[in-house]
Formats: sequence, C-alpha cells, structure tokens
Amino acid sequence: MSDVVLYDQQDRIVTITLNKPETRNALSKDLCEALVNAMKRADADAGVSCVVLAANGKSFSSGGNLHEIKAMTAEQNMTPLEIEKWYKTGIQRIPLTMAEISVPVIAAVNGHAIGAGNDLTTMCDIRIAGEDAIFAESFLRVGIIPGDGGAWLLPRIIGQARANQMLFTGEFIDARKALDYGLVSEVVENDKLLERAYELAEMVVGLPPLAIRKTKELVRTAQSVTLKENLDQAALFQGVLQQLDDHREAIDAILEKRKPVFKGA
Repeated sequence: MSDVVLYDQQDRIVTITLNKPETRNALSKDLCEALVNAMKRADADAGVSCVVLAANGKSFSSGGNLHEIKAMTAEQNMTPLEIEKWYKTGIQRIPLTMAEISVPVIAAVNGHAIGAGNDLTTMCDIRIAGEDAIFAESFLRVGIIPGDGGAWLLPRIIGQARANQMLFTGEFIDARKALDYGLVSEVVENDKLLERAYELAEMVVGLPPLAIRKTKELVRTAQSVTLKENLDQAALFQGVLQQLDDHREAIDAILEKRKPVFKGA
C-alpha cells in the first residue's frame, strides 16, 4: 500500500487515511490511485464491515492538485482528448469505485474539504465534521467544472437550490452551515472527531455483516430504480438474509436480552 494513503485494520473497522499533508491532501494522480486501491481492498475483505476515511494534516483535502492541472496545458500541451482520458483514468475512478463498493464509509472531515475534496466527502455514506471544517465547490474559481461527479452527487444530498448556490458562487461554508444544509450529519469538537467516527463505526460493525452490505446496496440502487424495482430487490435480499445464522442470532439475542455474536453467515 502506498504511503500517500495509509491502511489500518482493527477488527472489522478499516481506517483509510489520506497522507499528503504537505499538499493538504490534494488529489494528485498517485493519491487517487492509492485511494481507489485501498477502498477496493477493504471492500474485498469479508472481515471488514466499515471504513473510516480520515486525513492527516490540517485539511481533509484541498481538491485537485493545481500544479498537475496547470501542467496539462502549460507544460504538456495536452489535447482535449488527452485531458478527457486523464480524468477518466484518474480522479473519476474514485466516484465509480465508491459507487460500487458495498462496505459503508464514514468520512471524518477536518479542516478544508474544497472542490474535489468536498466531492470526496459526498461519495461517503456518513459524513461528520470537526468544528473547523470548511466546505466549498470551488471549481469555477479556477475556471473549470466538477470533473469528479460533484454535479451529480451534491444535489442529491443537499438539494438542487443549495447545490446550485455552492456550485455557481464557489462560496465557502463552515461546519455549522454544512450541518444545516445536510451535507454532514454531525459537527463535533476537533479533538473528538476521530473518536466520534469510531463510535459510529463500532455501531455499524455491531450489526450482521452481510446485512450491512446489502443495506448499502439497497440504498445505492434506490437512486436509479423505481419503487417497484427497489421493493423487488429488497424481497430478494430478504430471502437470502432470513436464511442466515446471523439473522436467527439477532432475533434470539433480542429475545434473550443479551449481546449478539455474529459470524458473517
């Protein structure tokens, strides 16, 4: 695993940490590749039930690496087709990967989450923020558009009107406004951010592992199918889950007033 993204597993929780504080965790090509690989690794491990996405340094992510973006035309003279390929083989792999994985991801947002950094938070299932967190859709400030799915993701989370305001003004919003917008679900003291993220992760992993992943899949596909199709998928999943030992253990534990012991089967 590349040292620009750290991977640590404790029981059923994996912490994936952006680790380029010298660039405020700008999403350079190497970081994008390492993040995709880390997410796929966690998802492929049946022993993982939750991911905490965190960042070292003063910022969650400052967005795209402006030096790389500038070099495309100022130094490398890349054609429009070459730039298109750069996005498709680079940063766009992150939202596509995040949309495919079945393990839930909790974003612990510290400091700035700007541009693509803000969009990275929207790819996560749960977002909590430290009191110093700052969010922005800042692409127009540098004369480009969200190339990483932000225009698709953000309106689905905070609504079209507020998303348009962020997208068309590039304004910076603090953690409290992000909470009001619904961009994050909680704001906590800065020094309690990871502690709270792990509290939430522990709540997730205390539930039946396969049911956790099927719930995420059901929620994800609900964005693009009809109610009838989502109900059909739910019925199919239930037919599988209700045959599992974990389902029977969950009910028995409730009836017997004890803590359940799940085996992922």
